[in-house]
Amino acid sequence: MQKGIKIISPCGILGYGFPEQPFLDAFNEKIHGIVVDAGSTDAGPHKLGANVSIVSRRALKKDLSIILQKGLTHRIPVIIGSSGGAGAKKHVELTVEIVREILAELNTHARIGIIWADFKQQTIIDALKEGRITPLSSNIPNLTIETILDTKTIVAQMGHEPILKALRQRCDIILCGRSYDPSPFAALGIYHGMDPGLSYHLGKILECGALCAEPGTTKDGILGTLYRDSFTVQALNPMRKCTPTSVAAHTFYEKEHPFILHGPGFKLNLENCEFNEAGDGVIEVRNSQYIADDEMRIKLEGARKIAYRTFVIAGIRDPLLINQLEEVEKEVVRQVRNYFAEISVNDYKINFYHYGKDAVLGEQEPSLFFGHEIGVMFEVLAKDQELANAICANVRSTFLHFGYVGRKSTAGNLAFPFAPSDIEFGPVYEFSIYHLMRITQDPFLLEIVEV
Repeated sequence: MQKGIKIISPCGILGYGFPEQPFLDAFNEKIHGIVVDAGSTDAGPHKLGANVSIVSRRALKKDLSIILQKGLTHRIPVIIGSSGGAGAKKHVELTVEIVREILAELNTHARIGIIWADFKQQTIIDALKEGRITPLSSNIPNLTIETILDTKTIVAQMGHEPILKALRQRCDIILCGRSYDPSPFAALGIYHGMDPGLSYHLGKILECGALCAEPGTTKDGILGTLYRDSFTVQALNPMRKCTPTSVAAHTFYEKEHPFILHGPGFKLNLENCEFNEAGDGVIEVRNSQYIADDEMRIKLEGARKIAYRTFVIAGIRDPLLINQLEEVEKEVVRQVRNYFAEISVNDYKINFYHYGKDAVLGEQEPSLFFGHEIGVMFEVLAKDQELANAICANVRSTFLHFGYVGRKSTAGNLAFPFAPSDIEFGPVYEFSIYHLMRITQDPFLLEIVEV
């Protein structure tokens, strides 16, 4: 029987949490590494721009304590991808701080590899001048020097190469900055001499924890085993089960093409993959093909502050108001702009969202509305927080007392669930850099510390 390289993915994002016992039970057999993704751009640019974590510090430490204790006891590497959420310096430093605390509490030693993914503005400007930067897709504008200078935090997605360096230097714990989600998993397989195509495909499936099982969730673990010509996946928790359909379906997850998956310096061709049941809940996958690109390009991510937000959430139940809601909102905006005539309309923006009616799809909503109540959220985006607060307060008071056609009361258009009703959100960010940069050498710095 082939000897396999066994990799555990405890959960979809570090800090999401996972049942402890199935995770511990997995170590009844030999495990070669624990790998968990800790970041994503799914939540938008705020985490990167504001330098805050996706999950709470408490949750990060809770998950890490369980994972590190098992990894250090069994002397197997623990690899964290996109540490802290967005994988920038502040996020990685938070993770390092928590790891130090845990090691002190365990009274144990570890060799830690920290891989930084941050880039200086001048480095990106030089690459732009040399023609090495292109937009990620056709709907993203070309990058400018002005945009780069306006973007304070810039990271890039690393592939498996820098993680492989850390593994070869016998690091017990590897904390990656921003990384391509499957790369930390693939690096462990490649380190053990496994096929890169199978390693990356397995990483693609493992990165979301047990989302590839039925019932699927990111809050539970999955076990992947790499062989020379295939890999298998199976759920750690007996209440979940992988099937050929569930694993194949997850292969399509977050992809723009049915069977081509692009990564840093390569593409995966999954056109000829086979998904077969090798045992009860054990799914075997074959024929994942790794194709190296002619040049190495990495994805840059940068976020900049563009506005400040204040918003209000309220309920509406009067059918007369619901039936003329858009007209009322237009009149509210007109009155607010007349009141603040001295303020340029370019300095703020008013948006309305109708939950229960068309808040998700907007004008593309195909269904007619038949409900008796809706939730309305209106937000104001402005150049500073004081202006956002002032405009939003005026929108709220104008809307609340607006005398629409047929109204039988003299006020009370909106039902507020909270007091105060106006919620000061703070800075708003956008992805100002979402581009590919061609490189000729590894730009990711590996720092090794003994703790």
